[in-house]
Amino acid sequence: MTKYTGDIKLDIIQGYDPKVISQKEYAKQMGITKAQFQYWLRLFEIHGEEGLINPYTNCTVSFKLDVLNYMVQSGASLMDTAALFKISSYTMVYDWQKKMEAGGLEALEPNQKGRPSMKDKSTKQPKNEPVKGSVEALEARIKQLEMENEYPKKVECLRSKQGKITKKDKAQVVYELRHKYSVKALVKLAGIPRSTYYDLVKRMNRTDPDANLKTEIKGIYEEHEGRYGYRRIRDELANRGQKVNHKKVQRLMKELGLKCIVRMKKYKSYKGDVGKIAPNLLDRNFMADAPYQKWVTDITEFKLFGEKFYFSPVLDLFGSEVITYTLGSRPTYSLVSEMVEKALAHLPEDHQLLMHSDQGWHYQMKQYRNTLERKGIIQSMSRKGNCYDNSVMENFFGIMKSEFLYLKEFDTVEQFKIELEKYIEYYNTKRIKAKLKMSPAQYRTHFTQAA
Repeated sequence: MTKYTGDIKLDIIQGYDPKVISQKEYAKQMGITKAQFQYWLRLFEIHGEEGLINPYTNCTVSFKLDVLNYMVQSGASLMDTAALFKISSYTMVYDWQKKMEAGGLEALEPNQKGRPSMKDKSTKQPKNEPVKGSVEALEARIKQLEMENEYPKKVECLRSKQGKITKKDKAQVVYELRHKYSVKALVKLAGIPRSTYYDLVKRMNRTDPDANLKTEIKGIYEEHEGRYGYRRIRDELANRGQKVNHKKVQRLMKELGLKCIVRMKKYKSYKGDVGKIAPNLLDRNFMADAPYQKWVTDITEFKLFGEKFYFSPVLDLFGSEVITYTLGSRPTYSLVSEMVEKALAHLPEDHQLLMHSDQGWHYQMKQYRNTLERKGIIQSMSRKGNCYDNSVMENFFGIMKSEFLYLKEFDTVEQFKIELEKYIEYYNTKRIKAKLKMSPAQYRTHFTQAA
């Protein structure tokens, strides 16, 4: 059988290009079996070049038992198990498994070379074991008692968040005490196989493969001041050229302790019939084919500096862009009339606009209805007490309050107004809308350029 050095194995692995040839064909060209080539690849993936140069060939019974225990407990394949423990051939593990099943532990003992000794082995003192009653034996016993006393105290300190002691906790303590006590004695006290311990230590020392992604997720979260949940962060990553599954983003955000803020409720402006009620022409059809087809409006209330403030915006249903808004300390009609005048300044001459609101008293006023009529705007109203008929506006208020109002601190009313203007600009031009995969202004610009 041909023997391959570590350098030859490395050359064979580095010469393989999966885009050009299959593993089976390449192994055939190299004069080796496909399984042999796959095993070398696995060794190289786990241990690097060292895994090809110094694989284990002479193994003790305890080592063989650790390997077999790991394979049973983890459910790993023969090849993966052998590669993890850096054994020269994965078929050796198969042989150990068969011998163990047939003859137990004794079958794993290596064959003795040369003529067997005629001496009675039972009279021999076990190797490295101190004589009973000697100073060395007493010192070893003291060391054992110290270990049995120190280990549980450290494990209790490292108890996991779930309130239970995990194998990872045990491995962490064994790793900390490894220079003071024997690893063999520690893992025995911990009740975990040595293979499990070494595997956990390897994971602890392994570089987090998602470290860069976590940094980017945290950066996006902080850039948007906690306003983004895992879906919008997924979309922002996609915009930056990183395709990541939303479930992975959600998992990593949970690990980082990042959570989107909670929504709040809105102000009710209904005071009964004080004017004319318009029919519900929108009828929950919140889709618009182009800008300036469907606008929605409403008023929300919030408290700031011990006073009440009222916010009245207009949204275009084509992308949910904020057309304009007004802010006042009282919910007077001027709050709405000024908002309408500012919004109409953005309206092109040639339009077929539908303006939808709830049945708030402002929108029932004759002045409001006449203003819309003069501009050729069709008025629509939600049904009485039915917030779902204007759910897009409700959704925007929830976003604005949770992402801006309840997230920031303000020193003065003037500072609040400046920050509100900045937020509306951010909402329109930078904040990704999950359904659109871009901001409202970008969506409108994209439509205009395409048309």
